[in-house]
Amino acid sequence: MTKRILTLLMACAAQVAFSAPVLADDASSDLLSADRFQVRARAISVRPDVDSHVDIGGDVNNISDRWAPEVDVTYFPMQKVGLELIAATTKHSIDYNVATHLGDTWVLPPTLTLQYHPLRGDSNFSPYVGAGLNYSMFYGEDSGSAFNSLDVKGGVGYALQVGADYWLGKNWGLNVDVKKLWLDVNADVRSGTTPIHADIDLDPWVVGAGVSYRF
Repeated sequence: MTKRILTLLMACAAQVAFSAPVLADDASSDLLSADRFQVRARAISVRPDVDSHVDIGGDVNNISDRWAPEVDVTYFPMQKVGLELIAATTKHSIDYNVATHLGDTWVLPPTLTLQYHPLRGDSNFSPYVGAGLNYSMFYGEDSGSAFNSLDVKGGVGYALQVGADYWLGKNWGLNVDVKKLWLDVNADVRSGTTPIHADIDLDPWVVGAGVSYRF
């Protein structure tokens, strides 16, 4: 049900965005001109909202929060429509039944969102909303001392976004941004020779603040 709702929201976002008003010169301007691009640098807090099923019972009930630097690029195919791609990586610890440490893993979660900027070009304050897809890749797994062979597999999930830029001048601005990701993760580990499998709904919040630069 959640995935159906998110698919509907993404479809609506795309319809609204591409029916938005476009500047008269958009059709004739260079699609790769510098003024179509915007870059940001943020500090982000990745806060997993965990639910799980473990085949031997119990729960993976804690995946640690982490702060990390993040960079992103936004391309504007139309005046008020943007495509944002973010890049960041964070390391998280995974705990089972609160006190048992399964291990640690790094995650690289590139996320592409389609955004609508209703006030772009009209105001120093420029809010936006977005919807898109996340692809999370896990690497550098390290098992806890009582376990071995930790393997975490990610995949594709949905993303919703809300944020705003406040422009201090022609080029530089401040940014705040909140994303909600829906991500299903499979984790496999061994306790001695006993395999343990966990299905984890990771579903993190990603909250960030930083600086924006437009060309």
